[in-house]
Amino acid sequence: MTPLESISEKLGITEPWIEKGGVHWLTLGATNVRELAKAMNELHARFITITAYQLPKEEGFRLEYHWDLDGQLLGFSFLLTGNSIESIFDLCEGADWIEREIHEEYSLDFQGREYEPLLLRQGDTSGVNLRDAVAASQEKK
Repeated sequence: MTPLESISEKLGITEPWIEKGGVHWLTLGATNVRELAKAMNELHARFITITAYQLPKEEGFRLEYHWDLDGQLLGFSFLLTGNSIESIFDLCEGADWIEREIHEEYSLDFQGREYEPLLLRQGDTSGVNLRDAVAASQEKK
């Protein structure tokens, strides 16, 4: 069994892997991010980062989680209709900084953790990269 097949089996996913731009992507369906992190830890994969995208209008956000497994880049996409997802920083220490950064920039809540400020100052509001926040600040000018 290949490592990719092993991941699919651990997560109970039957969808095929798709290779795009040097990254192997897997559609996750109802898999939660903590299950994914536990499976990747069992395989000794290295957490790389999370990429956040604000989707058009009121569609929510897409978070892409990236891991390296023996030189193969793996990507997993989660669609959020709300503004929260479970934190994995206790499972993948490297997720701490990027979860805090995404929280400050997009006002997304990573459930199960507290935040120390990274870039915001006392009294600043999170969500500095949200389209509505940018539009509101431009209207004030």
